Formats: sequence, structure tokens, C-alpha cells
Amino acid sequence: MSDRTEDFDFHLPETLIAQEPARPREAARLLDVPAHGPFMDRHVSDLPSLLKAGDLLVANDTAVIRAQLHGLRGEAHIGITLDRILPDTSWHVLVRNARRLKVGDTLTFTGSPHTATVLAREEGGGAILRFSAEGSAFDTFLQDVGALALPPYIHRPDGPTAQDAKDYATIFAEHKGAVAAPTAGLHFTPALLEAVDAIGAERCTLTLHVGAGTFLPVRENDISKHHMHAERGIITPETAARINAVRKAGGRIIAVGTTSLRLLESAADENGIVHPFDDVTSIFIRPGYRFRAVDMLMTNFHLPRSTLFMLVCAFAGEERMRAAYAHAIQTGYRFYSYGDACLLRCANLIEAHRTGESA
Repeated sequence: MSDRTEDFDFHLPETLIAQEPARPREAARLLDVPAHGPFMDRHVSDLPSLLKAGDLLVANDTAVIRAQLHGLRGEAHIGITLDRILPDTSWHVLVRNARRLKVGDTLTFTGSPHTATVLAREEGGGAILRFSAEGSAFDTFLQDVGALALPPYIHRPDGPTAQDAKDYATIFAEHKGAVAAPTAGLHFTPALLEAVDAIGAERCTLTLHVGAGTFLPVRENDISKHHMHAERGIITPETAARINAVRKAGGRIIAVGTTSLRLLESAADENGIVHPFDDVTSIFIRPGYRFRAVDMLMTNFHLPRSTLFMLVCAFAGEERMRAAYAHAIQTGYRFYSYGDACLLRCANLIEAHRTGESA
């Protein structure tokens, strides 16, 4: 079991970083990674054939907001990325040029009458702001002055395009609050969901509002010292009951994306029972973690040295995932948010989950 960030490094040619999604979306490639045996090169459109009646797909229904803002303190330009809304309706944000701010400062925004007041500053570029707009007025404010916070590896010298506004949204998107899209969900279309339904597999959603911390690198070489940013998640009582009923009936839980998986694991107890959840989670899943709630994971290909690559190594096994990524690079799979996907099987589910005893 590796505990050093450098052990999760690999070389990725820049030509394999996807700059736009496959069209149609289900035409993206899907690397099928069974627990044992050879990898199989498929397409996302093949996913229904890999499911069984009684399986349950769990997707994230968060919707991306225009989280990138450019504020002014006098003549000083302040870059702001919204992270998450707090219970008192103030916002935790990440700030560029944070040293130019002090508590009590007022920020203005070109083209808008609304302002933001600095309530607190944190080490590492974090801050808490209160905006003069709330509710629907805040939504309008973001539409007027905000921009999508596209990942830095998607090159848009002139900023996100109108096409990005369509591409960087999943079919499941319903509840606004995410800084980044849950990118495994980008592959789904109405036709693909109809094919999943025809197999007899079931579907449900939960909500995890992906925060700005998803873009932050792991700076500590000892991964146990890395601090995960908190993200708000919701699993309703009805959804939790449905997940547990599928497990009791012998169906498999398939997480669509690492965000869905992280929230399911945050809500599961030691016996694999998923409980209703309405809180923040900063769960950090790395090798050595024992999974409680998820049998399979559909996810995109992640950055070297990232917490998400560590997560998939924990899920399917370190050697298995290094080999899978090597195969993906050798055979030209497209990486990151707009890239291709893989389908993984859990290598270390708790025994109670695997035998159904937790039900």
C-alpha cells in the first residue's frame, strides 16, 4: 500500500487530454476493467450490456453554476472561485491575490450593482464572502457576471464558450451548487438511459455539490497529510431506502462517478447500510480504505498524483489501475473531464456487503 504522492504519478502525453467531449456523448470509449483477466475496449453505449436486471445506477444530480468571478477592490483585480454556500448563506471561496484582501473589504463587480463583503480570510487562499444578492437575485448575478470554472487543462484562451455551457452539464443536473461537473455523468443521453431501463436496471440520484477544492493539487508527499475540502451532499431517506432494498435483493450498486461514490461511502455505516445524509463531507479515499456501499464505479480517467487517481487505486487495486491506465495511454484513450471512461469492480468490499449480511 503506497502512502507517497509520488507513487501515484504517471506520464500522460498532452495530446491525450480531451478538449471537447465525444459526439454523441455515448460514443466515448469505455475501458472495461474486470476484477481479473484482460481489459476490454468498449464504448459507453455498451454499458447497458454490462448491467443486469436489479442493478442500481446512482448518479449525481448537482448542476454547475457560473462560479468564476472577477472582483475589484479599488483598482486591484481579485479572482474568485465560489466553493460552497454556508448555512448562513455566506460563501466559502478560493481567492487569487488573497493577500490584497482584509476583513471588512468590499468587492465590486463590473456590470453589476451587487457587491461582496470579506467576512474572513484563511491560510492558503480561502475566504468567506457575503454577497449583497441572495436567492434568485444571486442566480441572476452569476448569469450576468460569472463564468464556468472550467478545469485548467481545458484550454480556452478567451474563456469558456457557449458550447462549453452545453457540454459541461449532465443530463441528471437538477440542483444548482457545483463548481465542477460530475464528469462521468457527461456521457449519458436519453437514448442511453432508455437502454439501461430496457435491461431492467434501476436508476436514482443523489446530490454532491463539487467544490473548488477538486482543482487543487496534492502538495504533501505524505498523502495522509493532505486536507480535503468539504463538499455539501444530500441523500434523501427515499433514496437511501431504495439503495438498501437493492442490496437486500442481491442487486449491485453502480456509482456514476467518484462524487457519487464518495457521498455513498460517507453515508454508509460499518455494515454497508446507507443512511439519509444532509451534511458536508471531506472523505479522503485512498489505498487501504475498505468500501462499504459500492460494487462498481464508472468514472473518467484522472490526473497523475490526484486524490481521484488514489481513489480508483483504492477501489480496484493499485496494480490493477496502474496497468489499466498504462493500457489506456498506450491505446489512445482520452483523459480528464471531456474524455473517455472506465468501468471498475471493487476489489475490497466489506464481507458483510458482499454476502448480503448487511441487509
